[in-house]
Amino acid sequence: MSTSYEFAAPEKVTVGTLGEVGARAFFLQAREATSTITLKVEKQQVGALATLLGRLLADLARPGELDEDGLELDDFDEPDFVVGALAVSYDAETDRVVVLAEELVGEDDEPGDEASFALTREQAGSLAIRGTRLVEAGRPPCPLCGFPLDPRGHACPRTNGHHPPLT
Repeated sequence: MSTSYEFAAPEKVTVGTLGEVGARAFFLQAREATSTITLKVEKQQVGALATLLGRLLADLARPGELDEDGLELDDFDEPDFVVGALAVSYDAETDRVVVLAEELVGEDDEPGDEASFALTREQAGSLAIRGTRLVEAGRPPCPLCGFPLDPRGHACPRTNGHHPPLT
């Protein structure tokens, strides 16, 4: 039985990490009143979400002042679910940017949980900036394949491991 979480007016929506660079886990977290949800996401999903939010906001009226204070992750024990897909849309009636997260499930599994977050343009802008900064704070990408460069060595699939990429 799948569960649907809806955050129609969250006080806080953020992304954050736990762990050291190269071994970080990424999370998307929202809080509204007494409800908090924490979702495990991939670094690439955070980067794509930040890009999508930035593109969407570029087409809308300029948001008010962006507040990046207090966007650290709240304490949690375990994520509520692992995200398989993220979608972004704009609801003109409420002037909210809607982020939909769907649980990662196998092909034969029943539909998984989902969570939706209706963000103000200011929250969406702050989330985009924070997500971009978190992604850029990690390991640099390989100039050939785009995968993160590992300080211990990088077997680039574009070179079949024959030549190390230039950094």
